[in-house]
Amino acid sequence: MSKVVHPYAHRLVTLRDWKSRWIAGDKKYQEYLRSDVLMREYLVKKLRGSYVSVIEFERSQKATRLIIRTSRPGMIIGRNGEGLQKLRLDIDKLIRKQKLLVATDFKIDLVEVSNPDADAAIVAQGVAEALEKRLPFRRVLKQMVEKVMGAKGVYGVRVVLGGRLGGAEIARSEEIKRGSVPLQTIRADVDFAREKAHMAYGVIGIKVWIYRGEIFSQKDDAKNKSSQAKPI
Repeated sequence: MSKVVHPYAHRLVTLRDWKSRWIAGDKKYQEYLRSDVLMREYLVKKLRGSYVSVIEFERSQKATRLIIRTSRPGMIIGRNGEGLQKLRLDIDKLIRKQKLLVATDFKIDLVEVSNPDADAAIVAQGVAEALEKRLPFRRVLKQMVEKVMGAKGVYGVRVVLGGRLGGAEIARSEEIKRGSVPLQTIRADVDFAREKAHMAYGVIGIKVWIYRGEIFSQKDDAKNKSSQAKPI
């Protein structure tokens, strides 16, 4: 029997990079990991509704860099940068309250996601927001899948909902799929995300897979180009 693995973890090193990038000794490793987990959990709740794709950390001996990738950076920055200043103050309060290990040189960088319709985390948040507005779940699924398939560079999408759909007494799951989503191919660029829609009668779980083609190394690209070249 096959094992179910996380599509992101399955492609680490080959296609993906770690979301926390730093090197630490035995003493600092535990504190760095605790700081990253608590800060990421806080920011996920704080920035819910801001369409955040990924929250990353980069650490050196003298600096800590927080990278927030979002499709709507203006919502976080706010008017005249007031939102970003408030976010920084809230993070400073969290650091002091939880006694997190963070370098004195702390930077927050916002990176805009160029193609949000091809980002699984942003699509999942869009589905959750539509469900929380009490829109019919089948219509939400169809509209979102058509929107994703119309995005540039998308070859397949799969969305699964689980819970008391439509307020039914018995929980069930609904799935919709378009195109191909090759989960066993390691070089396949499959983006995956989970999200929750908080309804009055319970929580609906959302899973999104988006297939964005295959990624080859530069050596493979050179071989393919040489093989495709026609002899004179």
